[in-house]
Order: sequence, then structure tokens, then C-alpha cells
Amino acid sequence: MGKDTEFEGNKPYNDYGSWIRTQFPFRVQKISVDAGFSCPNRDGHVSHGGCSFCDNRSFSPQYCEKGKTIAQQIKDGKDFFAKKYPSMKYIAYFQAFTNTYGDIDTLKRRYEEALSQEDIVGLVIGTRPDAVDDATLNYLEQLNRQTFLIVEYGIESANDATLRRINRGHDFECSRRAISETHGRGILTGGHIIIGLPGEDENESLRQAPTISALDLDVLKIHQMQIIRGTRLATEYASTPFRLYTPEEYIKLVSQYVELLRKDIIIERFVSQSPADLLVAPKWKLKNHEFTDKLVNYMKKTGCYQGKRASENNLL
Repeated sequence: MGKDTEFEGNKPYNDYGSWIRTQFPFRVQKISVDAGFSCPNRDGHVSHGGCSFCDNRSFSPQYCEKGKTIAQQIKDGKDFFAKKYPSMKYIAYFQAFTNTYGDIDTLKRRYEEALSQEDIVGLVIGTRPDAVDDATLNYLEQLNRQTFLIVEYGIESANDATLRRINRGHDFECSRRAISETHGRGILTGGHIIIGLPGEDENESLRQAPTISALDLDVLKIHQMQIIRGTRLATEYASTPFRLYTPEEYIKLVSQYVELLRKDIIIERFVSQSPADLLVAPKWKLKNHEFTDKLVNYMKKTGCYQGKRASENNLL
């Protein structure tokens, strides 16, 4: 790569790991927390059953159990990570379900319980764009003045037909609005998308990339479509299988996708690894770091880098 295309850590993209090390004078690790929230797409407020692809067990670590208090989950998480990094500080990651789906008093109690634990230096709050209002955002703006904070929205797709098919319960404009209003309050704003959702081929994913890049996002998570046992999508896939990418196909596609993104978007991940007993397909048998190594090698070999083609859409 030329000097003008280099990112921190000599990666061909704006790497989250390199960026987060600039935010603190010490090493930090996220600890997942299940704070007992529900989801408007499960309890009937928007719909029942949740998104067709979703099963929280596929990404929740063993120490993160709904029956435990937030304090206990954090303690167990710290015990888990302390074996590797004894001097670590931690960010509490409110990950399971929709973590702004409650009244302000409830949000305050749960976030403040996490922040009161020793060595917790910030929060990441995962939520849906249809589960924030002005009162919530005003509170989060205040919280942002007190601690490190990222609010992370599930976008999943910029295609409204896809969002309806997966029973997402909101349209893309809802994501655009929530992200804009959050970022406008000076809060670090993250987004999550899935590449390979049913009905979306390579061309559709690449069509969406400039649209995602135009959002007021600071951080982006990307991962491949995975079929999780027991979900409605698993039933659909068993009845009418749709295409899932091989690692090689996905590496090529995600490299092209990243070329269309703004250079300043921080990319936190490209892939997710679900437990083997829950995963129906695709079974890549690659750990996350192994996949990322393959992706980086491919991008360097082929001259791909984040933002290379963003000028085509005036997104540099």
C-alpha cells in the first residue's frame, strides 16, 4: 500500500483494535451483559417472534446469563479475561436483545450498576433504531459526558424488502434517522449489517455499501449470514435453501464492499463465529482471527483498501 492508503497497524482498513487503543492509556476488553431487556419485535409492540435469523445464544458468552445480576455477570467476565490480561480495564457491552427498550429510570439503574463496578471504564449499548426517542437520546447525551460510550444500532440491511422478509419490524429510514440523531448529539455511533441475507446477492450488497457509508456512523460491524438452529430462518433454509458464501467468496465480496466505504469509518469486525452446536450453515471452521488474517492477506495481495472506490460516490 502507498503511504496515503495506510491505516493504523498496517491494516488495509480502519481497524477497531488499533483505534480503541488510542482511546485509553491501558488495554480494554468488552464484557457482554444481559441486562434483562426484551425486544419490541418479540413482545408484540412491533411484532412477535423476533427477527427470523436471531437467537441470542449464538453470540452470548457463557458468563453472560440473564438470571445473574449485572454485577455478577461483570465479575464473571472479569474472572474469565483476567487469566490472560491481569491489568485489563473493561467496557460493559449491553448486547442481548434491545438495551434501550425501557423507561429512563430503568435504563439509568442498569447502566449505572455496570458503571459502578471496579475497572469498568465505559459502555457499549446495542439496540434497535426503533427503540430510541428524544428522551432516551437526551439521557444518553448526558451519559456520554460522564463516560466512554458507543450506541450500536442493528441496521442489518438497507433494503426494505429484505427487512420485511426477515421480520425486522422497521425500515431503513428508521435506521438512518436514529443514527443521525445519535451522532448529532456527539455520541459515538455504531452500526451492524449482515452480508448474504436471503434475497441479497453480491450486486445488491455492493449497491448498499455507499448507502451505509453515507450514514453518520463512526463504527461498523459486518458479518456473514449464518443459519442458527431453531430460528425461523433455519426452517426457511431447510425448506428452500438459499445461497451462502464460501470463505473465499465472502473474502472477495467484503473486500469490494470495504473499498466503497469512507476511510474514516472504523471497522470492528468482518465475521461472526457461532457455537458449532447451534450453527446449521455455513460451516467454515475458521476462527475469527484466522478469517481476518486471510482477508488482510487477500486485500494486500490484490491492492484493496478501505475507501479505494469511495470517490465514485463522493464519499471520501
